[in-house]
Amino acid sequence: MDETDFARIGMGGLGRAAYAVRPEGSRGRLFAEPSSPTRTPYQRDRDRIVHSTAFRRLSHKTQVFVADEGDHFRTRLTHTIEVSQIARAFARALRLDEDLTEAIALVHDFGHTPFGHAGERALDRRMRAYGGFDHNAQSLRIVTALERRYAEFDGLNLAWETLEGLVKHNGPLVGPNAPKQAPVPKPIADFDVLFPLDLGGFASLEAQAAAISDDIAYNTHDLDDGLRAGLIDIADLGELELAGSILDDVRAAYPGLDHGRMAHEILRRHITRMVEDVIGTALAGIAGLAPADVDAVRAAERPLVTFSPPMDRAVKQTRKFLFQRVYRNDHVMRVMQTAEGIVEDLFARLFERPDLMPGEWSRDADRLPEEKRARRVADYLSGMTDTYALSAHRRLFDATPQLR
Repeated sequence: MDETDFARIGMGGLGRAAYAVRPEGSRGRLFAEPSSPTRTPYQRDRDRIVHSTAFRRLSHKTQVFVADEGDHFRTRLTHTIEVSQIARAFARALRLDEDLTEAIALVHDFGHTPFGHAGERALDRRMRAYGGFDHNAQSLRIVTALERRYAEFDGLNLAWETLEGLVKHNGPLVGPNAPKQAPVPKPIADFDVLFPLDLGGFASLEAQAAAISDDIAYNTHDLDDGLRAGLIDIADLGELELAGSILDDVRAAYPGLDHGRMAHEILRRHITRMVEDVIGTALAGIAGLAPADVDAVRAAERPLVTFSPPMDRAVKQTRKFLFQRVYRNDHVMRVMQTAEGIVEDLFARLFERPDLMPGEWSRDADRLPEEKRARRVADYLSGMTDTYALSAHRRLFDATPQLR
């Protein structure tokens, strides 16, 4: 594709493609509602997501670095916003439904615990005897049961297509095309009985766009945060095929550029190269399959919104570098291990004494069967922000460790 093609795509003047999700063809909601005269189902979903309590909590949940480390590191909310902006660019380029794409991107991390993946590991250990804990399944629980704002139903009552994208944005959960041959998490399996989500098929291109935007966002901003934290240096990016080639270009164009501007120039190009690679690869895949509608996308044998093989290798190299140099850095690991201990402490105490949970959370909890009591505690803990979890730990225990 040349620059003229990209400019025409970016302007969004080509109309929605036949393979895009059609708002007028939505499979509806679990609880029927009158349609809106001014908004499509997916505009309404996006608005419900943004106005939810779970969305606001993301501002105080860890991405990689906890809040005590500094004010300028990404939080789960700023990560989510970056994902949604990239996803909208894909939706426009591929002529998809932009509102559905944005809604899926905005809701995809609702189920994350305090302290990021550290909190998830702790909860999964504690919940292992009761079906485990999975942040994607928890996102579904939040939007179908735990948000309690509306008079006529629990949850947000999102459209089928939004729920499908939330549950399957990383691929089918069952069948030969499932990327992980593992049991379907219980919250998803239970909901699928009520409102089947076609767990064996791929999700829409809108959901695939949201999923790959997540990869692009964190592979870039975790490099940025690693540089900001001093765990890596700009020169270290020379080890990487993608970031290293960009580093060479920026040095040649701007010799003597200061560290901060150098980092920004590299990382904005980092996003651009991945985005343009995905657009070209997806358009070629779509042309090859020629899907007549979104059901043909769902029935395909592979996802269509992907990196090219060379870019996929470069992205995997970047991810390996991040694990070695950032996520598994000794300091980061010590902080995350401390955070895991805080979440495990809270679970153990609240499982033993559910009356210590506030309000509705503690109602009749001591009379629940063990599995349901454990799930109640996990629901409560997973909704906590980092700051609330630390406050709760200080309230319930004599000593709370520092996260630095």
